Amino acid sequence: MTSPDPKTLSEDDWRRKLTPEQFHVLREAGTERAFTGQYDKHFQDGEYMCAGCGTKLFESDAKYNSGCGWPAFTRAADEETVEERRDTSFGMIRTEVLCATCGGHLGHVFPDGPPDAGGMRYCINSAALDFDGETDQTGD
Repeated sequence: MTSPDPKTLSEDDWRRKLTPEQFHVLREAGTERAFTGQYDKHFQDGEYMCAGCGTKLFESDAKYNSGCGWPAFTRAADEETVEERRDTSFGMIRTEVLCATCGGHLGHVFPDGPPDAGGMRYCINSAALDFDGETDQTGD
């Protein structure tokens, strides 16, 4: 049995599939409170997947502690797995990051990341992510 195309799921399908917080973040472009997400200070080797559709979005070697209160990455696992679009909500101009497979809101990207790693900071909601990993490591 194959899974339906996530871009064709109805709002009710998404509500059944996701937790209320995941639905708020992924489908309503919400944001979890800073420093509350399970992956903010998570530094285990592995891959971060979209909580909505399972697409691999980020790898642990691109994760760093930016101190912003949300998981931060210097780059996506593959530039084709995320989409970026201009976001002018709340009187700000930002670049929103979405899952290219299901269209779920992930967070935003800012040009204030580590200069030696390309200078970008993908600031991503933990609620938008699932993690697949095996080995613990200490990170800062």
